[in-house]
Amino acid sequence: MPMIQVVIATVLMFFLLVSLHEWGHFYFARRAGILVREFAIGFGPKLFSAKRGETRYTIRLLPIGGFVRMAGEDPETVEIQAGQTIAVRQKDDLVTRIYVDRLEERSGVLLGEVKSIDLEKDLHIRLDVDGDAIRLNVHPQALVVGRGRETQIAPIDRQFGSKTVGQRALSIFAGPVMNFVLAFVLFGAAVQMSGVVVDHPTKVLINGVIDDSPAAKAGLQKGDWVVSVNGQAVGGDIDAFVDMIGTSVGKPMKWVVNRSGEEVNLTVTPGSDGKVGIYPGPEKRQPGIGESVKIAGESMVTWTKVIFDGFRKIVFGEVGLKDMSGPVGTTKVTIDIAKQGLPYLTNWAAILSLYLGIFNLLPIPALDGSRLLFLGLEAVRGRPVDPNRESMVHFIGFAMLMLLMVVVTYNDILGLVRK
Repeated sequence: MPMIQVVIATVLMFFLLVSLHEWGHFYFARRAGILVREFAIGFGPKLFSAKRGETRYTIRLLPIGGFVRMAGEDPETVEIQAGQTIAVRQKDDLVTRIYVDRLEERSGVLLGEVKSIDLEKDLHIRLDVDGDAIRLNVHPQALVVGRGRETQIAPIDRQFGSKTVGQRALSIFAGPVMNFVLAFVLFGAAVQMSGVVVDHPTKVLINGVIDDSPAAKAGLQKGDWVVSVNGQAVGGDIDAFVDMIGTSVGKPMKWVVNRSGEEVNLTVTPGSDGKVGIYPGPEKRQPGIGESVKIAGESMVTWTKVIFDGFRKIVFGEVGLKDMSGPVGTTKVTIDIAKQGLPYLTNWAAILSLYLGIFNLLPIPALDGSRLLFLGLEAVRGRPVDPNRESMVHFIGFAMLMLLMVVVTYNDILGLVRK
């Protein structure tokens, strides 16, 4: 795969993994009637922003995740106090805009001093306008305009905390579920693209050739079928084929490959590492849809065990920080895999999607698993945990995750520099 395609495919892969996860949160929050203020890919400063309906869609600088900001869980509110002078604009006898600054520049508005205001339950404003007290009803989607931005009000029934435990849990759990669904689909797609090994393989195929490698210099091409090496038939035994290469360091080897039905003679000299720069693979066949579904399910089970074994090693200290990879290391591995071809990248994307879903369900503060844990406690206790305490737990957890991300990213970069 050409480098430009590798880069594009890598970016699209990460975008798909994160955006589908956040879409799960977004979709079920909207179904529950929750006001979703922002759908973001990445963290940090905004690179792109566009508002559609009630939600602002943003792409942010740091590509290390994403978030869906729901009303009642975010700090984006504008406080309006009694005694404050504001201006309001009405339509069909309902207040649609509330201005809190630059009042002298507003035209076609009603100016007055706030006597009382309720933008969550009763949705009204009482204003003193030239000595007369008037009561105005507020539209449930009214905008508060101030400090150069517009903020939609969030009536209590549009806030995250007003929904049932089940509705809130579903809007949180849906993110990881989308990653599991995506992983299953991608595993199946990878099988369809790459095929499955035949029961008794008789060929060793070249699935890829690394640029500037001994194999590339010798003229080997992707799709070649290795017939013999040094006069010895290879058949379908990949292990024996690899051993032959590994024991011929620096020695020219006579290869015969079948290329589009014609035999081609090549001389290949393994490098000092005992490699020639190829991705050998066995003979394969095209599977049916049912077989692909079965293999995808088996892959989900296999890789779930591998992922949890990795977590176990971290918990028991078998894997240290220096052995962990962050965004930089993951991106490098992804690029290396993408160079091998779309089937390999698709399978890798499935593994990452599965990992993302499982990791987010861990009971670590700031992750979906922790939020589900708090909802579970609420269901058992019959009342929610103090929102301020829960927010502090998630804030500390998020800060620790960011610190961990900085450390592993530093290790990634240090590892790249030392190579």
